[in-house]
Amino acid sequence: MGCFECCIKCLGGVPYASLVATILCFCGVALFCGCGHVALTGTLTILENHFSKITADHAMLTDIIQLMQYVIYGIASFFFLYGIILLAEGFYTTSAVKELHSEFKTTVCGRCISGMFVFLTYILGIAWLGVFGFSAVPVFLFYNMWSTCAALRSPMANLTSIDSICVDVRQYGIIPWNATPGKACGSTLGDICNTSEFYLSYHLYIVACAGAGATVIALLIYMMATTYNFAVLKFKSREDCCTKF
Repeated sequence: MGCFECCIKCLGGVPYASLVATILCFCGVALFCGCGHVALTGTLTILENHFSKITADHAMLTDIIQLMQYVIYGIASFFFLYGIILLAEGFYTTSAVKELHSEFKTTVCGRCISGMFVFLTYILGIAWLGVFGFSAVPVFLFYNMWSTCAALRSPMANLTSIDSICVDVRQYGIIPWNATPGKACGSTLGDICNTSEFYLSYHLYIVACAGAGATVIALLIYMMATTYNFAVLKFKSREDCCTKF
């Protein structure tokens, strides 16, 4: 067998679906974790400087944000390892399908592991749908604030008092109702929207939400790949297996 034929045969054993899903998963998780971590820090800075001047009022929120940042580290580490494992499992099963190894035999342990990957990937897919929805919440809040600032600069703002246009973050449950000042109005609100923390956090939340969406798509591809891989192993385990895929 020549070098060209050998390369073609090796390329035939590449699990392209799992490979695309792994790349998409790594990119999505990296965007979600990296951008989310920085955006949370910027959000805390905005709250401390403009909406809650007393530390005790947002102490719980600070602890929650710090906890979420540590969780982000764990998510990044887990998906890095899990993506590599699923890619390796895809290579293993694709080799069985392409029959790169003669007399390929499956074991009960191998089929159980493949079934476990199917179950775990489905659970992770459902969980990340929730993460994707949750990541859209800060985008919605920042968009409302940005829209209010845009209304301040519009000609319609001249028809009413600028100081009557406000954003009260207490109504979202981010900080307690007794937090001071709790809201920003008029030119103060406009100055907040012009800060680098607001501009950066707003766009980072959008990118983090897009990263979560990319991860959901990657997990959907993983679901199809792992389900197919499990079906292949079940088929290969049959005694009367004689049909070639």
